[in-house]
Amino acid sequence: MKTKILLAAALLTSMPCLADFDFVGKGETKNAQGEASAFSYGFAWNSDKKQFRIGKKTYDMDTLPESYSIAFVLSKDEKNVWVQEFKSDWVESFYWELGNHIIRLEKRNFEQPVMGNYELKIDDRSFFLNNRNIAIKLNFGKDGIDSITASGVTKNMGTKD
Repeated sequence: MKTKILLAAALLTSMPCLADFDFVGKGETKNAQGEASAFSYGFAWNSDKKQFRIGKKTYDMDTLPESYSIAFVLSKDEKNVWVQEFKSDWVESFYWELGNHIIRLEKRNFEQPVMGNYELKIDDRSFFLNNRNIAIKLNFGKDGIDSITASGVTKNMGTKD
């Protein structure tokens, strides 16, 4: 009987640890001249301390937030984007590694017109911009990032390069 009680107590005390995660969020931006700039923008949740880290800042929270959105804006001339979290200047492209997820925005030449000649890739999914205001939404769960969605985009249905 004592063994069962000890086992149950051990399981209960270790359960909150299942909700902890820490994603460094390593990335790189490139400007129009091709100059690269490294950045770090990640997320962490500590269930014991009830703290959530966004980038370099930590916030006290009762529970893990459901989601977080990163917005970026396409310039009027469609040549650059502004992503405040990554760099305080216009960039032409970015690559962002967040845990097992890879998010990248790349310029490419397409046979058919594509807004800004941009392709947004979230893991193995490909999108085109259909709006100047785009948001990448990270949906959190107990083990970290459950899913990543985007708004202001349309799914790439096979436009040829």
